[in-house]
Order: sequence, then structure tokens, then C-alpha cells
Amino acid sequence: MNLSGVEWEGVARIAAGILFLVFGLLLAAGLCTASTPGENPVPNIFEPHSTPADSIFHLSAFVLAITGIIFLVVFILLVYVLVKFRARTTDSPHEPAQVYGSTQIELAWTVIPILFVVVLFLATTRVIHAIQDAPKPANAVEVIAIGHQFWWEFRYPALGIVTANELHIPVSDPANPTPTYLKLLSADTDHSFWVPQLAGKTDLIPNRVNTMWMDPHRTGVFLGQCAQYCGTQHAKMLLQVIVDSREDFQAWANAEKQPAKQDESVSVGRGVFETTACVNCHAVAGTVATGRFGPDLTHLMSRRTIASGAAENTPENLSMWIQDPEMIKPGSLMPAMKLSDADLDALARYLETLR
Repeated sequence: MNLSGVEWEGVARIAAGILFLVFGLLLAAGLCTASTPGENPVPNIFEPHSTPADSIFHLSAFVLAITGIIFLVVFILLVYVLVKFRARTTDSPHEPAQVYGSTQIELAWTVIPILFVVVLFLATTRVIHAIQDAPKPANAVEVIAIGHQFWWEFRYPALGIVTANELHIPVSDPANPTPTYLKLLSADTDHSFWVPQLAGKTDLIPNRVNTMWMDPHRTGVFLGQCAQYCGTQHAKMLLQVIVDSREDFQAWANAEKQPAKQDESVSVGRGVFETTACVNCHAVAGTVATGRFGPDLTHLMSRRTIASGAAENTPENLSMWIQDPEMIKPGSLMPAMKLSDADLDALARYLETLR
């Protein structure tokens, strides 16, 4: 095969590889956008449901369109040059004439990229300003989110509520917006709060206060994740934002304000809880347990999961989590209690009453 044939085959392979990559990306995007809400548990970045997420999505689409056009133009020119000026057997063996000092060409490849960068910079700055400097209405819900290894703590100062891993917020009607403003703190190392369908990603850094907000436009459960590697169980630091109607959010808040139920039928289990190391880390309103190192357990059984999303909140998983956390979440900071079967059963039955 002659030289031109070899080069033409190489060009064809490169072009086919690039087209296959583009096709794969478009197919993946199509699969994400084709799923209906609730059908796929994976957060869909192409389906924003909050003003900040919507602004970020449109900015991303704009940037993708601009860079896609640049890629297409460069790719077409590259293929054109490789095909038109490929080596031929009839070509002279001497080096072709070289062009030096073309002011027009140098201006073109300097000014045009600068214009693209300026446009993208201004568009990004506009979105950042609109999100970060948005005025906070008087009826906004305020939440303090604290990242721990490896779980989330949520505090509602105005409501006197403390919960973990599942953030309840009200839906925000565009005609009467009720956004939720979060103050982001870290109890240990760097974390990152990211719920793609509701807002952008914001870090939680020790000794620093960051803020963000979201105003979901529909009810539902939106999944997020700690997006900053924070240790062994970083991947199992699930974040669930449960958007309730205004009535449901008020009912949830009223229930969360109540102290733990006192059920005499599980007094033995309560005794086990209050006389073991549980009280050093956990709090249960209305009892001697006032720990701050672990999640507040006052309404433990109202949550969908345990261990920050690592397992469903079932009696079986709860018992396993108490006895040996390594079975569910290796590397977690919760110690194995190693209770006797009788004490474990009594303690589990007591925790099951905390609703």
C-alpha cells in the first residue's frame, strides 16, 4: 500500500473513533432525558427542578453549544487539510514553500479565541451573580447542614428541629416563592453538598461558612451525594432531599418537634440504650441521651434509610447496624456494640418506637 493510502486509512480511523465517541455521548444523554421522574433513581442533570439548577443547566447547554461548534469547525478543517494535502506519489520530494509572519492568520487565531472566552466568561459571571446574590425573602426556610464522616446533620434553628441524612423542605411556588437557604459547615474534613436537580455543588470546609439555596418547583425525592472525597466511606454518604407540599412540610415539622415516645413495653431496651455508649454519641429528646457525635435518633424510624443511605431502615438492618456496623458500612466511625442477643433485641425494639 502506498504512503497516501496509509495516511488516508489513519484519517478514516481517527474520524470513525471521534464519531463513535460523539454518538456514545449523545446516546447516554438521550437515555438520561428519556427516563420519567421516579423511574431511574440516578439524579438526572438534564431535568432541573429548581431555579439555581435551571440556571446552571441553561449555562451548561450554552457552553456545550459554543464548544460543540468550535469542535465541529476544527474537526472539519482538520479532515479537509489531511485529505487535500496528504502525501501523493507524484509529489515533489522537496519540502513545500513555508509561510512566515502572516499577520492575518496570527490575529485570527488570537482574537477569535479571546472573543469566545470573553463571551463564556460573561455568561458564567452573570449566572454566578444571579445565584449567589439572590435576595433572601423573609419567609425563607433556614437550615444548617453539617457534614460528618460519613453522614449529614440538618438543623432548623427557627423550628427547633434536628435530623439527619434526609432534608425535608417545602415546595416553592413561583407565584409565592419559599426558598430554602442552607448554611454549610463541616465537623471534620472537606465535604461537598450536591443535589444536581436542585442546585449546584458547594463545598463544606472546616472553619469556614458557605451558603447556598434552592427553590424546588415540584414535590418528590431528589438524590444527592457528597461530591468531595472525605474518607473511606465517601461513596456511601447519600443525600436525600424530600420536597413536601406546604401542608405536608408543616405536618412533618410538627411531628419532629415532639419528644421521643415513651412506651413502657420497651423500657428494657430504653435502659440498655441509656446505660451503654449509645448516649455518648446520639441524642434522643426527652431522655438523658444528648450526644452530638452521631445522628439524632429522636425520630429514627421516620427515616427511609440508616447509615446515610447505606441500607434501608428495616428492623433486620437496624439490628445488624447496631451489632456490627462494618457489615453494612466498612470504615464507618460507629463502634460495634457487641451486645448479647437479649440486649440487642431489646434495644432494637426500643429504637423501632422512635417515630
